[in-house]
Amino acid sequence: MKEKIYLLPGLMTDERLWKRLKPFLEDDFELIHLSLPLTDDFKEAARELGKTIKDEKINLLGFSLGAYLATYFTINYPNRVNRLFLVAGTPSEMKTDEIEKRRQTLALINNLRFKGLSHKKVLSLIEESNKDDEELIKLIKDMFTDLGQNVYNIQMNSTFKRKDLHKEMISLRLPIRIFYSTKDRLFTHSSLDNFTNEHKHITKVSREGTSHMLPLEVPKKLSLEIRKWMSLS
Repeated sequence: MKEKIYLLPGLMTDERLWKRLKPFLEDDFELIHLSLPLTDDFKEAARELGKTIKDEKINLLGFSLGAYLATYFTINYPNRVNRLFLVAGTPSEMKTDEIEKRRQTLALINNLRFKGLSHKKVLSLIEESNKDDEELIKLIKDMFTDLGQNVYNIQMNSTFKRKDLHKEMISLRLPIRIFYSTKDRLFTHSSLDNFTNEHKHITKVSREGTSHMLPLEVPKKLSLEIRKWMSLS
C-alpha cells in the first residue's frame, strides 16, 4: 500500500496546482488533494479539515495560504500529523501595510466586475524564463477565474486574520520542511530567522529564483524534497 500525502492548495488555486508534480510522485505515493474550507476563520477551517481527513495520522503538505493552514491544523491537532511540509509559505502574520494593500485590492475587485488575474499579475508569480509558457499562464488564470469572486473574498479575508505561529510551530516535534524561492515576493523571508540550527526538526530548503508557483514551475525539484521529507521519521 502506498503511503499517503495530503495536499493543501493556496489562495485561488485548486487540484490543478499539482498537475505537474503528480507524475514525479504518484508511482510511489498516494496524493490526496484537500480543498481549502470555505471559511475565513482558521479555527473553523481546521475543524472542517479534521472532519474531511479520515486517516488517523497524516503527512501534510501546504502551499502558500495552504501552508499557513497546514501549520495551524498541525498545531491544533498535533496527534493527527506525522510530518509537515510548507511550500512557498510560512506561519507568519500579515504585515499591516500588506493587509492595507490587500484590502484596497479586495475593495477594487468588488467594486468592479470580477475579471480574474491579469497577464501582468501572473507573470509576477512565475520565473522570467517561463513567461512564454502559455499552458502554465493559462492554468494559473483558469484556476483563479473558475474559483470566482466568492471564494476570492473568503480567502483574502482569511489572510487578514493570520496570527504569528512561529513559537507553536517550533514546539512541534515532528519533521518539518520549508521549500521556497530566494526572491519570491510573496514569501515572508524574515520568518526564516525564527528557525535556528538548534531546531533540528525544521529544514529550510531554498532555490534561486522568483517563483511562487513552485509545484507548477519546479515540480521535479519539489518532488525530490518531498521524497527526502517522507524518508524522515
